[in-house]
Amino acid sequence: MIFGALYFGGIAIFMGGIGFKILQKAVPDVDPLITLNQFLLYWVLGELALRFFMHQMPVMNIKPLMTLPIKRSKVIQFLLNKTIFSFFNLIGILFFIPFSAALIYFGYAPLQVAAWLLSLMGIVLCLNFINFLINKNNTYFYVIASFAVLSVLLNNYNIISFTKISESIFYALYQFPYLVVFPLLLAFILYKSNYNLLAKHFYLDGIIRKKIEKVETKDLSFMDQFGDIAPFLKNDIRMIWRNKRPKQVLFTAVFFVFYGLFFFTFEIYKDNLFFTSFASIFITGGFLLTFGQYVPSWDSEYYKLMMSQNIPYYQYLKSKWSLMVVGVLIAYVLSIPYIYFGIKIFAMISAAAVFNVGLNSFITLYGGALNRVPVELNVKASAFGNTQGFNATQLLISLPKMIGPYVIFIVPYYFIGFKAGIIALSLSGILGLVFTKFFLKFIEKTYQKGKYKTIAAFAEK
Repeated sequence: MIFGALYFGGIAIFMGGIGFKILQKAVPDVDPLITLNQFLLYWVLGELALRFFMHQMPVMNIKPLMTLPIKRSKVIQFLLNKTIFSFFNLIGILFFIPFSAALIYFGYAPLQVAAWLLSLMGIVLCLNFINFLINKNNTYFYVIASFAVLSVLLNNYNIISFTKISESIFYALYQFPYLVVFPLLLAFILYKSNYNLLAKHFYLDGIIRKKIEKVETKDLSFMDQFGDIAPFLKNDIRMIWRNKRPKQVLFTAVFFVFYGLFFFTFEIYKDNLFFTSFASIFITGGFLLTFGQYVPSWDSEYYKLMMSQNIPYYQYLKSKWSLMVVGVLIAYVLSIPYIYFGIKIFAMISAAAVFNVGLNSFITLYGGALNRVPVELNVKASAFGNTQGFNATQLLISLPKMIGPYVIFIVPYYFIGFKAGIIALSLSGILGLVFTKFFLKFIEKTYQKGKYKTIAAFAEK
C-alpha cells in the first residue's frame, strides 16, 4: 500500500508538472487552463465513484473512545479531522499544485491561480465529506451515478454541452478570485452535516442493539439433488433472499446484463476490441464478479463456527463455484438479444461466458483466500455501518479477471484473425472446466493455509 501510494502520488506530481504542455499540444488552439476546466466536472464525478468503493470512514478509531470520559464533540472532531489527511484527498492536490506552478511559470496571474488552486482544494474536501454522506445512504450514490451517465449521453449527442458547463463553473474560479469563498463555505457546511449525522448516532446502544425482524422461510428441498453441496447452496440462497447486501449484489448483477448497451451503441466503443471484450466479461459475469469477490466474506459473521465443524473445505468451495456458474449461465441466456448488434459481438459474449465459467470462476475463488474483509449482511445504512467491504486487494485481484480475456483473445487475433481469438478464448475456458477438480483442490489448500488468519480478521469488527 505504501509503494502504491508513492507510485500514484509520483504519477500525479509528474502529470501535474507536464500537464500544461500536454494540453497545449493536444488542443493547440485553446488555452490549456480552459481545456482542463472543461473536464473537471467529470473528474468530480469520477472521484466520487472511486471514493464510494474504496474510501471509508475510519470508525474503528472512534469506538474505543466512546467509553472514555471525553466529550462527544471532541471525539467526532477528531474523526472528521483525521479524514482530511487521507491519501484520497492528497492525490488530487499533488496534481493541481505542480499544474498551478506551471501556470504561474507561463505567465498566469499568481493571485488568480492561487484562488483557483484553493478553490479546488475546497472541492476536494467537499468530495471527502460528500462521500461519507453517500456511504450512509445509497440514494445519494444512485442520484450521482444517474447524473454522470445522463451527462455523458447528453454531451455525446450534443443535446447539452456539459464540457461548456464545466468550463463556465471552474474557469470562473480563476477569473473571479473572490468566488473561492463558495467551495470553502460548502466544505464547511458538509463538515457540519457529517458532524451532526455522527452525533445523532454516537451512542453505544445504537451500535450493539440488534433489530428483531420476522424471518421468512422457503422450501428448498428440491436442491437436495445436488448432493453434498446442497446444504451450502441452500444457505447461500437463504442469505441472498433475507439480507440487504446480497440483494444489492444481485440487483447489480442484473444491471451488468445491460452493460453492453452502453458500449455497443456508441461507435467509439463498438469497433474497439478491448471494450468489446471488457463489456462481454461483465455481461455474463456480473454475478460471478460481484458475488464471488466477497467469498468467504459473506460467511464472516459465523465463519468461526463453521470452521469448527467437520465440514470439508472442498464442498464449501464447490458450492460457491456452482452458484457462480449458474449465475453466468442465466446471464448468458438473458444476453441472447445482443445478436441484434451482430454475430461477432455475440460470439465474443459467448466466448467470454465460457471463459467466465472455466477460468474467471476459479480466479475469483482464489482471490477470496486473500480477501479478509468482513461483510455485515443486513447492516442498516448508518454512521457506523460498513456498507462497502471493498478494498484495494480486491481491486488488484480483479485486474487479471478483466484484462486476461483481452490478452488471450488479442494475441491469436493479431497473428491469425478474429475466429482464432474467439477459439483461443473459448478453449481457455474449456481447459479450465477439464481441470475443475485440480483447481478446486489447489484453491482448497490455499484457503486451509490462511484459515486462521481469515478467522482472526473476521473477528476484528
